[in-house]
Amino acid sequence: MLTTLYVRDLAVVAEAEIAFGPGLTVVTGETGAGKSLLVDALLLLAGARADATRVRADAVRAEVSAEFDLGDSEAARNWLLAEALDDGGACRLRRVIQAEGGSRAWINGRPVTLVQLQALSGHLLEIHGQHEHQALLQREQQLALLDAFGGHTELLSRVRELAQRLRDVAREATQLGDGEAREARLTLLAHQCAELERWALSPERCAALEAEQRRLGNAERLLSGAGALSEMLDGDDGLRVRLVRAGTELARLAELDPQLRACCELIDTARIQIEEAGSTLGHYTEARDLDPRRLAEVETHLQHLHDLARKHRTAPDALEDVLAQLRDEHTQLLGAGARIDALTRERKSRMRDYETAAARLSAARVQAAQRLSSEVGMLMAQLGMPDGRLEVALQTGAADAFDVQGRERCEFLISTNPGMPPRPLRRIASGGELARISLALEVAMLGLDDVGCMVFDEVDTGIGGAVAEIVGQKLRALGRVRQVLCVTHLAQVAAQGHAHLQVSKHSADGQTHTRIAVLDVGGRHDELARMLGGVSITRETRAHARAMLERAQAGA
Repeated sequence: MLTTLYVRDLAVVAEAEIAFGPGLTVVTGETGAGKSLLVDALLLLAGARADATRVRADAVRAEVSAEFDLGDSEAARNWLLAEALDDGGACRLRRVIQAEGGSRAWINGRPVTLVQLQALSGHLLEIHGQHEHQALLQREQQLALLDAFGGHTELLSRVRELAQRLRDVAREATQLGDGEAREARLTLLAHQCAELERWALSPERCAALEAEQRRLGNAERLLSGAGALSEMLDGDDGLRVRLVRAGTELARLAELDPQLRACCELIDTARIQIEEAGSTLGHYTEARDLDPRRLAEVETHLQHLHDLARKHRTAPDALEDVLAQLRDEHTQLLGAGARIDALTRERKSRMRDYETAAARLSAARVQAAQRLSSEVGMLMAQLGMPDGRLEVALQTGAADAFDVQGRERCEFLISTNPGMPPRPLRRIASGGELARISLALEVAMLGLDDVGCMVFDEVDTGIGGAVAEIVGQKLRALGRVRQVLCVTHLAQVAAQGHAHLQVSKHSADGQTHTRIAVLDVGGRHDELARMLGGVSITRETRAHARAMLERAQAGA
C-alpha cells in the first residue's frame, strides 16, 4: 500500500507531500489544474520514460519519491530479498530527473536500474491511465487476463515447460542431422583429425620448431660468425694472448706495489672466462654442420602448420585445441544414431505429456471463459450497458503445434445492443465502452493478485448520471480490499471516495503553482458542489452535493 508520495519541482508542482490511507482516494480539480500529475509521478516511479521538459522551469531537477507498506505484498518482499534491496517492512522508491536530461533511481536508498524499478513497481502499483484500457484490444493480453482470472498459473507453467523441452529436443535432433549429412560430416572430421594429428604441435613444440628453422636457415652465417669470434678470442694475437701478456706485466708491477694485486686477480679472471668462451665457440663450430634435408623437413612442417591455421582460422600454436574439438564432435556424431533414437523416444513421451497438460489447461480455460463472460456481463449491465454481453471465444490451434501458451488463442467478443451478434472488442468498442469494460474486468478479477495499490486516471471518461454513480460504487468496492487512487471529473464518482484530494492552480510572482489539499467534510461539500454546478453554485447544488456524500458514506 502506498503511504506517502513526495513531489518536488515536477511540472507546476513546486513541492508537495501527500499521505495516503486505505480505501478509495479520489483526486479532483478544475480542468488544467494538474490532477494527473499524481499519476505522472507514480508512473515515473514505475520506470516510465523521464522527459526533461517535465522539470519545473526554474529548477535544475525534479524529484519524486514514495513509501510503501509491504504488509499486503509478499511478491514485493520476495523480490527485494532476492535483489538484496530489502529494508524491513517498508519500501522507498526515489527518482530524480535532471533538467539537462537523464535520470537516476533508488530503491531503499540504493541506486538501481530502470529495469529493476519497473520490476519492483509491478508488484506495488497497477496503473490504469486514460489509454491503458487499450491493452484490452490485444489478443495476447486477453488470453493473459483469462488465465489470471482462472488461476491457471501452475497449468500454464507445466505447458510452457513441456513445450520448451519439445523445442529443445527438436533443435538437438536437427543439429545432429540426417544420416547422409552425418556420414559426410564424419568423413570430413576423420580427414581433418588425421591432418592435425600428423602436423599439429603444442605451443612449446611449435616455438621450438620455429627456433630450429631460424637456426638451420642461418647455419652458414652462424658457423662463419662463430669461427671468426673464436679466432678473435683465441688466435695468435687474440684477446687471450693479450690478457696473458697483460697479466705477466701486471704481476711484475704488483711486486713493486702490492695495491695492484687486486687488479692482477681481475685480469686472471677475465683470461679464464675468455678461454671458456673461446672453447665453447670452438665446440660450437665443430658440432654444427649444414643439414639441408633437416631444414627442408622443418620448413615443410611449418608450411603445413600455417596452411592448417588458415584453414581452421586460428593460430598455428592453437591447432591442438582445434584437434581436441574436432575429436569431440567426431565422438558425438559416432554416437548420434543412439542419441537420435533417445531423442525420438523422449519426444514421443513429451508429446503425450504435453497433450495431457494442454488438455487440462484447455478444459480450465473453457470453464474460466464461461465464468468470466457471465460475471463481466452482469457488471456491464450495472455500468450502464444493460444489453451488453461479453463472450470469450477460444480458438484451437494446430494439433502438432506445441505452443508455450497452450492450444488456444483468445478473442473477447462484445455485443452492446440487443439483436446484434457479438463481434471482436477491438473492432467495435468506443472509448467509453472500453473504460467500463476495463473496470468490469478489474472488479471481476478482484483479489486475484497481491498488488496493493490500483490507480485509475479518468477511466470514467464518457459516462455520467446514474452510470457514473455505479462506477463510483464499484471503485469504492475495490477500495474495500485494495488501496485505490482515482483521478475523476465526475461528482458521482468523487462522492464515493473514502478520502478526497483537491488539486488547484494559482499564480504568484509570475509563475503558476499547483496545490494539493486533503479535504474535510465541508471541503468535500464545496468541491462536489463545484463539480455539479460549475460557475454558478446554488443552494440546491450544495444540498445535492451533501446528499450524494451522505448516501455514499451510508453505503460504507
